[in-house]
Amino acid sequence: MNQMGEKIRIALIKKGITLTQLAELMNVSQPNLSKKLKRNNFNEEELHKIAELLDMKYEAYFVIKDGTRI
Repeated sequence: MNQMGEKIRIALIKKGITLTQLAELMNVSQPNLSKKLKRNNFNEEELHKIAELLDMKYEAYFVIKDGTRI
């Protein structure tokens, strides 16, 4: 499994939510969501939506060596 898929699965476990429940919240089928997890096929908007549905925060950025985040 890929790194993002693993992170999403860990988030689901921590929140006590199944993949099927997340799929329902996202209005997608469970098989399609499972395929997206396996392929790491998420755009940033979807990742933010998943985080919101799980009552979490998603952050993605580049960090310069001086600590500046882009």
